[in-house]
Amino acid sequence: MENNNYKSKIKTALQISKLVGNRSRKKKVIMCHGNFDIVHPGHIRHLMFAASKADILVASLTCDALITKGNNRPYIPEDLRAENLSVLNMVDYVLIDYNSKPIKNIKLIKPDFFAKGSDYVTGELNPKTLEEKKLVESYGGEIIFTPGDIVYSSSSIISKKPPSLKHEKLRALLKAEKIDFKSLYESLEKKSKKNILVVGDTIVDSYTETEMIGGQTKTPTISVRYIDKKDYVGGAGIVAKHIAKAGANVTFATILGNDHLRKYVENDIKKNKIKLKKIIDPSRPTTNKNVITNGTYKLLKLDYIDNRAINDNTLKKLIEEIKAFSGDAVIFSDFRHGIFNSNSIPNLIKAIRKNILKVADSQVASRWGNIMDFQKFDIITPNEREARFSLGDQDSVIRPLAKNLYDKSKCKNLLLKLGEKGILVYRKTNKNQELRSFFALDSFAENIKDPVGAGDAMLAYATLTFIKTNNILISAIIGLVAASLECEYEGNIPIKPENIKKRLKEIESYTYT
Repeated sequence: MENNNYKSKIKTALQISKLVGNRSRKKKVIMCHGNFDIVHPGHIRHLMFAASKADILVASLTCDALITKGNNRPYIPEDLRAENLSVLNMVDYVLIDYNSKPIKNIKLIKPDFFAKGSDYVTGELNPKTLEEKKLVESYGGEIIFTPGDIVYSSSSIISKKPPSLKHEKLRALLKAEKIDFKSLYESLEKKSKKNILVVGDTIVDSYTETEMIGGQTKTPTISVRYIDKKDYVGGAGIVAKHIAKAGANVTFATILGNDHLRKYVENDIKKNKIKLKKIIDPSRPTTNKNVITNGTYKLLKLDYIDNRAINDNTLKKLIEEIKAFSGDAVIFSDFRHGIFNSNSIPNLIKAIRKNILKVADSQVASRWGNIMDFQKFDIITPNEREARFSLGDQDSVIRPLAKNLYDKSKCKNLLLKLGEKGILVYRKTNKNQELRSFFALDSFAENIKDPVGAGDAMLAYATLTFIKTNNILISAIIGLVAASLECEYEGNIPIKPENIKKRLKEIESYTYT
């Protein structure tokens, strides 16, 4: 049974000020402040030295929202950082500081000593340290600097080879939000079927397997022998297939060319029990992206595409399909191969009925789409590249970038996909809720074979889960597990709920070991 006594050390500044008493106190108090992203030997020596100078040691750490140093930082969320400090015997109290500087909490607690690392005393004191020094000395306290005989850097450790803490992070997040694995499993139960409309570009993803023969002697031409070719319905089509596999009623509105791939798509969609609302455009091909492979190497990608904007007649037909839909959610799956453009998007959005969940994804690889076109949506799921393009921002670190996109898109929930690093989520919170405005989740992929299509799996399962639970944390976890599984398959394969449950069982066993 887990012993949680150490967690009682985690207090608010007000609670600590009452526990240690006023400055006439008999027991001396020393306070340390920092990020403590990864607690390393340098931190331990700093805390040990501080503890030797007083009777009570208060360790203060900066909350996640105020850490802007480095990309994807903090690496460890605030709740888990607080737990890490609280298990140390020399630490008496831990507090999470939600202010940009420790000044407010110093004024409240009035520690007899305020400890800083040796790196803060080299040369002239920086303005922040000087402000802290003046405040501590104003009430008779003293600022001290710990020796720098052992120097480590959390940033250096994280940048070289960060430890895998995905299970610990998930455990801390679930506990903070009072969610258990039972809730995750229940979200995957079919129960009453939901009705989803997916609108977007169909892509047939082909994988042509070859064997190397050699090269021409006169020209730098690679010669390969054809072995086999496999086709998969991808693009918005695989989003529809994921949702259907999860047990929902799916309608798929798309555009196809009048060619041999049209029949393949029609048969595949029908086989997956999806209602197809196809618009045939004889002037363009059914989009096909053919990857030529040799063993594990991808030699070339050959695309059959026509990226012209759809004509007014086609747009009118799509608008009619959207207007006629009265189900639970409409998903716009944007690959910028004709359906979505500056002219069509406002009209397509306007066609969605009130009280229907609006979801948009911008899965743009070789072209540029702008997720900002989908204003005031319930859920948007861009990746980092798409977020940077939409904001014209190449420089910001991830979290400020995500916050800026969240604010400017006016969405309710942002799931920013970060590839192998997982996702960062910003969400709408009520003032009376004790919920964080953002959280991060690490990827749960084990043996990555083909990351193509992972975003589609996340979009599908996160949307369907949100309709069932109205909880974006549960939705993000289920979506991330689905995406992680998709990375482990070659080609676009619909993810089954039972496979997600199996992976959740594995995660649960690690998380609560």
